[in-house]
Amino acid sequence: VQLQASGGGLVQAGGSLRLSCAASGLTVSRYTMGWFRQAPGKEREFVAAISWSGSTTYYADSVKGRFTISRDNAKNTAYLHMNSLQPEDTAAYYCAAEYLALPQSMGVQTPRYWGQGTLVTVSS
Repeated sequence: VQLQASGGGLVQAGGSLRLSCAASGLTVSRYTMGWFRQAPGKEREFVAAISWSGSTTYYADSVKGRFTISRDNAKNTAYLHMNSLQPEDTAAYYCAAEYLALPQSMGVQTPRYWGQGTLVTVSS
């Protein structure tokens, strides 16, 4: 199983980025997908999750209204659309997958599968 995260980069405050997580070795349509982030010197934190069907999403309060998680099961890919980025959003962003999990559970239980991080840097 591989989860390949991409799309990170340097952006000015107020800007936008779209992260992608391409999955291989698993049938994405049976997995809840999530995004997490870890800033330098801080613990990893949950960002967002989306159910296997795409019908249910769940967000951390810190990104609600600014970030949108989506998925395209036909492409085995999940996305994180990030708007109104702020310097405090600077972190390495990781995608993760868990079999048939409730999106809310991604924030409290460690998913089984993880991708490598993609770095997002927001300048002020």
